[in-house]
Amino acid sequence: MIQKLSSGSYRLYSRKKNPNTGRRRNLGTFRSRAAAEKHERAVQFFKRR
Repeated sequence: MIQKLSSGSYRLYSRKKNPNTGRRRNLGTFRSRAAAEKHERAVQFFKRR
């Protein structure tokens, strides 16, 4: 899940909520949406290994 921050950058959050905190895990902050989408694909790839 990618969200645009007020600073103009994009943050990648996990799809599931963290049961301990009730919030989504931060998986990285990126300057462009394309970079965040690229990293999201990499995360999904390694999740399936």
